[in-house]
Amino acid sequence: MHLGAVVEYDGTRYAGFQRQKREITIQEEIEKALASATQEQTKIVGAGRTDAGVHAIGQVISFSTAWKRSLSELQRALNALLPSDIAILELLEVSPDFHARKSALSRKYQYTIFNRPVRSPLSRLYAYRWVGELDLEAMREALGSLIGVHDFASFGRARPGGSTMCQMLEVDCHREGDYIYIDLVANAFLKRMVRTIVGTLLLVGRGELSPQGFKEVLEARDRSRGGGLLPAHGLCFTKVSYPRRDAI
Repeated sequence: MHLGAVVEYDGTRYAGFQRQKREITIQEEIEKALASATQEQTKIVGAGRTDAGVHAIGQVISFSTAWKRSLSELQRALNALLPSDIAILELLEVSPDFHARKSALSRKYQYTIFNRPVRSPLSRLYAYRWVGELDLEAMREALGSLIGVHDFASFGRARPGGSTMCQMLEVDCHREGDYIYIDLVANAFLKRMVRTIVGTLLLVGRGELSPQGFKEVLEARDRSRGGGLLPAHGLCFTKVSYPRRDAI
């Protein structure tokens, strides 16, 4: 049986999604829970290889199992075995050729900025705090230059054997109270790409870089031109989109 699952996790104490030799990861914890529940050694595939400290509410995984009982029982077993900062939100049977990463059409990430002078203890693990004023109109204008197919080498690096070319499908920047949300939807993301884009975008919001200057950074294809790398705790992997036949 081939399964797909939607996973939520607080990435604070993990070294990212993908297994590592000496660090605890999301993949390791899920595979341990699967082994305990099914008595099988199962390898999972994730839609996105989130970095250390990055959170998710819409990570998707796929795996195969010989589990014979109901999927609701497997979901309950996994959630009972997983640590409290990881949860299986949905679990369903998918087509045999479904692959959480390769079948994906797009991925969506959201970066959260907490923007007020007084800190918020409750948001400190999930939002990056910026005290000063930010020009959201200028930030929105700058983000617009990302739409389309571009070489994003100024904002990140490719995985081994990969390309720095990506197609940005949607961008958004909006405020809700003290929170500013930056949403990016693309067919693929480079390592640390979102955090570097938002770091450069902050320069625009602070008036240190114009929207045209932001576009020139993109076109330079030079990592030294990008802004600073923002902390991982403000980033959340929110959604993966698939063809209708692979809907999950």
